[in-house]
Amino acid sequence: MRKPIQYEPAQYQEIPGILPPITIREFKGVNTFDAFSIPENMFTDMKNMCTDEYPTVTTRPGYTVLGSAIGTKVLGIGAHKDQTLVAVFNDGSMRKWDGSAWQTLTTGLNTTAEWSFTNFQGNLSDINLIGMNGMDPAKKFDGTSVSNLNGAPAGGNFVTTYQNRLWCAVKKELHASALDQPEQWTLFAGNDEDSYVKDMESTAGEDINMLSGGLTKLTIGMPSSLHELYGGVPSDFNTRLITEDEGLSNNKSAVTQEGVMRFMHRVGIFEYAGGVLPDKTFSEIVRRYIPDIANTSAAGSEGSRLYFFIPPGTILYYDPRPGIQAWSVWNDIPVSCFARMGHDLYIGTNDGRVLNLGGETDGGNAIQWKIVTKPFTNGSIAQKMRWYKLWIVVEMTSGSSLTVSLSRSADGDSDWQQVQSLSGSATIQKQRMIIPVNTIANEEYIRIKIEGSGYAKLYEITRQQRALPLY
Repeated sequence: MRKPIQYEPAQYQEIPGILPPITIREFKGVNTFDAFSIPENMFTDMKNMCTDEYPTVTTRPGYTVLGSAIGTKVLGIGAHKDQTLVAVFNDGSMRKWDGSAWQTLTTGLNTTAEWSFTNFQGNLSDINLIGMNGMDPAKKFDGTSVSNLNGAPAGGNFVTTYQNRLWCAVKKELHASALDQPEQWTLFAGNDEDSYVKDMESTAGEDINMLSGGLTKLTIGMPSSLHELYGGVPSDFNTRLITEDEGLSNNKSAVTQEGVMRFMHRVGIFEYAGGVLPDKTFSEIVRRYIPDIANTSAAGSEGSRLYFFIPPGTILYYDPRPGIQAWSVWNDIPVSCFARMGHDLYIGTNDGRVLNLGGETDGGNAIQWKIVTKPFTNGSIAQKMRWYKLWIVVEMTSGSSLTVSLSRSADGDSDWQQVQSLSGSATIQKQRMIIPVNTIANEEYIRIKIEGSGYAKLYEITRQQRALPLY
């Protein structure tokens, strides 16, 4: 009987410095601080990606176009009773969307002044959408037709509601209608139903450029200061200066979500919930984009996320959900204004279109996207390392594609080298993509750029490396 030959398994000495696979499966948006110091799950640059499906990062929502372009700019959008969308275009028309086309309500309006809107009833027969632009007579829309809001002050702008009154600004003057009487602005009988007028003073001598009403206070913005008005009737209305260190870029640059106001000023994006001074800590992480804030910036929300447009073409998208609180960068949407109707976000553009945010394409065109990682290193930036493996796990749809490039530099776009590509299959599935590392095998640090077209969802970036001796 033959005895089988048995061999002792080979014993190899472990190569020192090889690290177990390092996997990133939670992505926290973009970070513009020092690239070497930020967490590994944050990106140094981004285009058209978001954290909607956190902890993954996905292509941002696309949009559908309502009708065709009218004129070359949308000057304002309002929602009547949260049911009917009304827009003003720079061809001088105000129109409503009937579900399939824009129906003209009135023409001959100023072709440059931007509009603000609010819903109000008071002693009117039904809730009306009230609009002002500081140039044309104030308008009201009852769901069928548009007419002038009689009695409103000439030059009134930034219309809002507070304490059952309409409010507007005429340069430095703050005006309020009589109680429940939107067409009575000059009633001064000495009782609680009176109208109200106050000259808002500031050390900079500026005009009011923003009004935002609420249940407990009226917030008043100027380019370099922020004020509040409290009280329920003219006899106890009182104003308080909040700060003269920052103000509002314009009336469109403020948005309120879950009781917190966020607004844009030339030095940052601020949070303000009352009781304390406005604070910009939450936006410091994207401060690289802040210098571009201008008087054409705009802010909006569909109720859960926040959108800050910074010209000429950047949307800073903020996901405020607890535990996420991440920023993303979107491009390719030329925003002029935002409006919310229901849980949908509508965008007026600088090319005369109204967009409804949602879907996987931009009006039928594939969305172009990009993410760039921080420079991955050893414990010391100066320490050499040996790259062994690198891969990603991604989900794509049919027609989508992506490429992966590597860079030896800490920043810039001069030395990207494409090393891999992938196209989406007919069946949506997670796919592992091996990334060749032979060209960068002994670098101190590398960056990864993943860019593509169409829908993609990134689940994972994994790398395995060896730390070489530091000498």
